Amino acid sequence: MSVPNLPPVVASSVRLAVLDMNGTTVVDGGAAERAVAEALASFGIEGDRLGAALEISRQSAGLDRTRVFEQLFPDDAATARAASRTFAAAYDRMIVGGCVEPVPGAEDTVHELRERGILVCLATGFGRHTQNSVLEALGWMGLADLSLCSEDAGRGRPFPDMVLTAVLALDVDDVRQVLVAGDTTADITSALRAGAGTAIGVLTGAQSEGELRAAGATAVVRSVADLPGLLPI
Repeated sequence: MSVPNLPPVVASSVRLAVLDMNGTTVVDGGAAERAVAEALASFGIEGDRLGAALEISRQSAGLDRTRVFEQLFPDDAATARAASRTFAAAYDRMIVGGCVEPVPGAEDTVHELRERGILVCLATGFGRHTQNSVLEALGWMGLADLSLCSEDAGRGRPFPDMVLTAVLALDVDDVRQVLVAGDTTADITSALRAGAGTAIGVLTGAQSEGELRAAGATAVVRSVADLPGLLPI
């Protein structure tokens, strides 16, 4: 990783931090991909077809999981919805089995942001039940000011809806006062489309520093634990 030590790049006026969950504040040891594979296999996708489908899923990191299955079954909406439900059930089972854990320092980062008077929203492309399962498994219910999933906002990443929903829900006056942090180009694109003042890429998840910078990231850090170091003292 070539990420240098960075000076503060976040405006002192930041009022809201929208932090992605899987890959940014939470890791699952590849469980999400295993759940995708299980869902696809249940619909007869195996061998080379399964490998190709999983590559599409990897390239779609950060997107609404429902939208990913729509890409995998472009001509069969009913199967896409059924596969999405099968994925959610498999992933929820893995969460109960203990697959998720916090990125080191993530919880401290949330506490520090809130101590500085910055509102925090935890956002995900997974469904509401799955998001709640992750929050409960980590003991994170109530950790942030708000949690949002794609269905709460209407559309998931790369659309701006989740960022804008957080702005409205938390009464932030100006979207330029929003910082978004995530591990995918979809996180960065969503932030920029919403007009967020700061879009930070992190390297604990799906995509590389080059990919995140090419998407327009304001800065790239090794981990969400480094985020407070970008804030003015």
